Amino acid sequence: MEGILAAYGDKVRFLEDDYRVLLSAYPAREGKVGIVTAGGSGHLPVFLGYVGQGMLDGCAVGNVFASPSAQKMEDMIRACDRGNGVLCLYGNYGGDKMNFTMACDAVEMDDIRTETVLVCDDVASSPKGEEEKRRGVAGMVYAFKIAGAAAEEGRSLEEVAAAARKALAGIRTMGVALTPCIVPQVGKPTFSIADDEIEVGMGIHGEAGIEVRKMMTADEVAEELLSRIEADMPLAAGDEVSVMVNGLGATPMEEQLIVFRRVAQLLKEQGVSIYMPHIGEYATSMEMAGLSLTVFKLDGELKALLSAPARTPFYTNGNK
Repeated sequence: MEGILAAYGDKVRFLEDDYRVLLSAYPAREGKVGIVTAGGSGHLPVFLGYVGQGMLDGCAVGNVFASPSAQKMEDMIRACDRGNGVLCLYGNYGGDKMNFTMACDAVEMDDIRTETVLVCDDVASSPKGEEEKRRGVAGMVYAFKIAGAAAEEGRSLEEVAAAARKALAGIRTMGVALTPCIVPQVGKPTFSIADDEIEVGMGIHGEAGIEVRKMMTADEVAEELLSRIEADMPLAAGDEVSVMVNGLGATPMEEQLIVFRRVAQLLKEQGVSIYMPHIGEYATSMEMAGLSLTVFKLDGELKALLSAPARTPFYTNGNK
């Protein structure tokens, strides 16, 4: 946390020297809806890397893979309220939901309005029809971007929440893992997988996937992930999407680009165009080897919000 502040002190600051709560250092106009998130550390750039202008106003973090306290969340919400309420936008995990609920109840006693939008983009974690049970993974980065841009436009709390929900309705993610990671407090791998195997649908905390397979080529991984996403959210000729290939912590950019190359080929064959591809590490799991694929279906409104300026430690939109 001290390193983030030392490197990006022009974009972010601590809340009253509390290293568990990071706030945007950019001045915001009175009345702008606040956008906040929270979760365990160990997933950089999620969540901290997206605090700044045009995305998140605040982020609270807990220990590795552990939710921050309700008090930290409450302090953050209060700091990010500018009179028109705060959107709490975060992944669908039990500890985060419990603590955010308590935090929102506390601030609403002082007439600070909040709205909650849960990110549930991981198609591997629950079947179609039970989307509300799904985990929130890399697709939340797109949600941060859309909600942040909507808030910058001066939209109301309800309108910002609606934009986030609209975006998430068209966001799907699927991942694969090649190796486990080690949580420092535990000191041993979170799961085991053979050197010649790959787990399809693995969660970012080591949650079990949907199947273990023998190692696949990059093209085969791309085909598998895209086919599972399209089984859940069909695409048609003429559709426009943004595609994110996200490294989980130990996957070289070269390998991510090979996967993206095949995804791009497959979508082109279907007549689907790609806008603003995102390739790199956006939501990691410590040093886990693997990657995820996120597809974000766009329309005119969402495309404009995605294109809007953003300046954060780990996401700067060059179209500003």
